[in-house]
Amino acid sequence: MAAKLKTAVLGATGYSGLELARLLGRHSRTDAPLLLRRTAETDDSAFGLPDVSGNGKSNGNSPVQPFPCSTFSWPALEQHGVELLFLATPHGVSRELVPEAIARGLRVVDLSGAWRLKQEQHRAVYGFKDANAKTAAELTERAVYGLPELKRNADQIPSAALVANPGCYATSIILALAPLLSAGIVDSDRGIISDSKSGVSGAGKEPTARTHFVSVADNFSAYSVFGHRHTGEILEQLALNSAQLIFTPHLLPIPRGILSTIYVYLKREMTTDEIQTCLRDFYKGKRWVRIFPAASLPEIQFSVHTNYCDLGFCLASDGRRLVLVSCLDNLLKGAAGQAVQNMNLMYGWDEAEGLQ
Repeated sequence: MAAKLKTAVLGATGYSGLELARLLGRHSRTDAPLLLRRTAETDDSAFGLPDVSGNGKSNGNSPVQPFPCSTFSWPALEQHGVELLFLATPHGVSRELVPEAIARGLRVVDLSGAWRLKQEQHRAVYGFKDANAKTAAELTERAVYGLPELKRNADQIPSAALVANPGCYATSIILALAPLLSAGIVDSDRGIISDSKSGVSGAGKEPTARTHFVSVADNFSAYSVFGHRHTGEILEQLALNSAQLIFTPHLLPIPRGILSTIYVYLKREMTTDEIQTCLRDFYKGKRWVRIFPAASLPEIQFSVHTNYCDLGFCLASDGRRLVLVSCLDNLLKGAAGQAVQNMNLMYGWDEAEGLQ
């Protein structure tokens, strides 16, 4: 039997890191991951993780058992024999650690926005201060955007040393629009609008005034209008310019899940069958995208706790105005599940391994 892949998760106590630890813990081709926190704020100890020693079919509802979580250090990775490092860390931390990780011969899947963007004008929102600008620039060019459903990305992921896991909002919007833009049927110059709503876990585990219960409960709010960090990803991956897209994120009073409602004009009058065929042909053989029948729209409850992105649409009677609805779980297809998808491709395994 082939030796199992040795992995580590830095940021394992965060929402995405916890999901990732759970998925790796039940994956048939990986050893139990080395779980790490960034600082020794508390003693190296255990934290609660759903027990995945059973049939592996449960998503977050299994009994909780303790798993050890240690403070990050390079010697700890070396001692454990880690080959693949997952970073569920803030953008600045990932930007700092990845150069040394690559230099040490590790492969990396980074769940932050540190390496997703090729264009400087889009990276500016992060305000990166790289210790070695030349190395950072080289790694930025080498990094592969890890959205496996797009062929140009899927072809590069298997040989990548550094995979930049996409943002959750960006995933929902890119997957909805990519088939139509690829087919050249969207009138981009008339503008594309994406109204996107996310559960509170999308903001991360660190509490803020906006994400406290008293701010979120019985409320619904827009934020980061014309300034959200995922905007650059959407523009770059879909080859759009900033004048062609308005993306407005909203905070839902629910724990997890994303629903993006996207409004486009078409270049010519089309039928629902043509739109349906466009979507189905583009995602033929893509396990984790589900296309709903025309006028049957997805809902967050259908995709939450799964790695699916659900797509549906409604076409106006004039055949020129189209509304797309895209739903996914921001912690799975929007983060940890997609990271496991990328790992599977990096090592030549079935893309659904450990995600079913």
